[in-house]
Amino acid sequence: SALHPRYEVAKRARVHAEITPKVLALARLAKSQGIALTIDAEEADRLELSLELMGRVFADPALEGWNGFGLAVQAYLKRALPVIDWLAAQAAQSGRRWCVRLVKGAYWDAEVKRAQVEGHAGYPVYTRKPNTDVAYLACAKRLFEHGAAFYPQFATHNAHTIAAIHHLAQGRPFEFQRLHGMGTDLYAEVIGKDKLDVPCRVYAPVGSHEDLLPYLVRRLLENGANTSFVNRIVDEATPIRELVADPVETVRAFDRIAHPRIPQPLALYGADRKNSMGINLSNDDELRALTAQIEAVLAKADWRAAPLPAALHKDLKGETHEVRDPADRRRVVGHVHLADAAATGRAIASAVAAQPAWDRLPAASRAAVLEQAADLLEARRAEFIALCVREAGKTVLDAISEVREAADFCRYYAAQGRKLFGQPETLPGPTGESNQLFLNGRGVFAAISPWNFPLAIFMGQVVAALMAGNAVIAKPAEQTSLVGYRAVQLLHEAGVPAEVLHLLPGHGSVVGAAMTRDPRIAGVVFTGSTETARLINRTLAARDAAIAVLIAETGGQNALIADSSALPEQLVKDAITGAFMSAGQRCSATRVLFVQEDIADKVVHMLAGAMAELGVGDPGLLSTDLGPVIDEDARKTLEEHAARMATEGKLIAQVALPESCAHGTYFAPRAFEIPSLATLTREVFGPVLHVVRYAAKDLDAVIDAINATGYGLTLGIHSRIDGTVAHIQRRARAGNCYVNRNMIG
Repeated sequence: SALHPRYEVAKRARVHAEITPKVLALARLAKSQGIALTIDAEEADRLELSLELMGRVFADPALEGWNGFGLAVQAYLKRALPVIDWLAAQAAQSGRRWCVRLVKGAYWDAEVKRAQVEGHAGYPVYTRKPNTDVAYLACAKRLFEHGAAFYPQFATHNAHTIAAIHHLAQGRPFEFQRLHGMGTDLYAEVIGKDKLDVPCRVYAPVGSHEDLLPYLVRRLLENGANTSFVNRIVDEATPIRELVADPVETVRAFDRIAHPRIPQPLALYGADRKNSMGINLSNDDELRALTAQIEAVLAKADWRAAPLPAALHKDLKGETHEVRDPADRRRVVGHVHLADAAATGRAIASAVAAQPAWDRLPAASRAAVLEQAADLLEARRAEFIALCVREAGKTVLDAISEVREAADFCRYYAAQGRKLFGQPETLPGPTGESNQLFLNGRGVFAAISPWNFPLAIFMGQVVAALMAGNAVIAKPAEQTSLVGYRAVQLLHEAGVPAEVLHLLPGHGSVVGAAMTRDPRIAGVVFTGSTETARLINRTLAARDAAIAVLIAETGGQNALIADSSALPEQLVKDAITGAFMSAGQRCSATRVLFVQEDIADKVVHMLAGAMAELGVGDPGLLSTDLGPVIDEDARKTLEEHAARMATEGKLIAQVALPESCAHGTYFAPRAFEIPSLATLTREVFGPVLHVVRYAAKDLDAVIDAINATGYGLTLGIHSRIDGTVAHIQRRARAGNCYVNRNMIG
């Protein structure tokens, strides 16, 4: 990853075309100088990619006669032993030897968190430290068993490990390795003819203080952990017997191998609900299976949508329109038969009649229906992924997240519904009285959802209202009615009565207006523009009827504030993710980056470089970072805004659009530097980032300017000073505050 900014599985073709020649050139240089070259280990999701690359270099005829090429193997990976066997097979084919540097592992906490966040079936690493210690010894034994295939190198500061490896070696050649400045006293007992007489390589980082500080901090964190031998050996309260305990015996004594306090990723939320099931796209088997399923869906796709339940709208007079793929407007995705005002009236009447019986259903029964819907979503995720890619222009990665979030909504509201609606709350009161609080549905809710999350927000709105005992009239966005139609069909299949949940695809000026004017609507849940939310609010208030509930989520000028202590590499990565992923079409997307002037030049330079690595194109390809914007109206609005920013601000960078984008509604992502937040008069929904410099003394003025926009959805903070983070959190008025991470995950 030090050799290329996009060393990722999704960029596999680029990796082999651009990085393999670099590694081979380095290896040839090392060979010519008579030194060894070891490639360090990466995160687990890049393991197979790393092996592919190194296998190609290792087998190159130009390295014939040189046995200095090697790699690090991490023993905490559950795949470590198969990796060693694979390396041995490569050595046998080439007739050469690998240098293998065996380490315990460097990214344990990150690997655990990533598996949890992405909903993987399990962890790529062992969850107990003693398990890793045992695995290290097993890997060492396997390296020796393969004989001439390897020159083993053992990086360790653990006295027990040193003794065990010396015993396993039985005189065969190997070396120990230690970090410069660490383990000096320990290895004084190893080096020399009168000791173990084994060579020890001392390795040290080389470079500037600025570049080395993160590396050194990571080493301190690893070796300073409370389970580390280096840490424990200086603790006089730790008994020697415990310090040098055999890890094999320790593991044998466990009643269970996995760590009891680290739940499996799918059990992350405990008894309340199951985590949504993800897909490990770095696993070739899972990727191939998903690809085959999506291709099977597309091969027979004939997507159509119409009002539901169909029996209620047999004589529908509304128009039918084509749905075209925003990535290629020449491609027809499906057809939608639109509802009219008469269909809206019939649906509301049917829902009003059906709601009381649904409300009387026990909360546990309604929750079970929602959980069944979540299971069905995951079972049929290939179809919904394909639909989101084709109808909404979402990338495969975004579409996977969309299905996961929809399933998560179902399970979350089911869990909350059991708590809130399952049993009445008994209230304190005078002797002889029984006071109970019951929660019930209000009636019929109109759910008006956006196109940017056509499945996740659509399902979230609908299932929340259903769980609370309401009937629902769902109006999907005009651009994404096919997704809404399949979602409602799935909910009906899961057990929601057709009369309780209606679908009305159609124009907002027809269906939306008719619903919000109707006095029988008890509430509206809406996600979209602030202007539309205000219009709905005024329409509901003008009715001569019971006062309706309005739950509205709108977007805004979401800001990310970075002070001079921020780590520029992480800041730029998170700003790129927040501003440009999903083609910038998220309510929570990063619209404005406030960066302290002390680091602004460096950040702006890095931002331009990072943007140059973004790939815009067909969202159905895993290598694509950004797809199209939703339609021509959105693209035109963005182009007009970019033209204004070009005169009122300064262009930092613009991502090039390939010729393949000519037939879609693509907009080239851009970043502009602008003088102040006042330059922006309204939210522009798309991949445009605005950068504003500020002086440290003006931090409060920056927060005041953000608060004054009238929006309050998300805020980001990048700072390594706790006091600054706390100060911004206290003063900023935002619903979600993200610290030292991206704003959209």
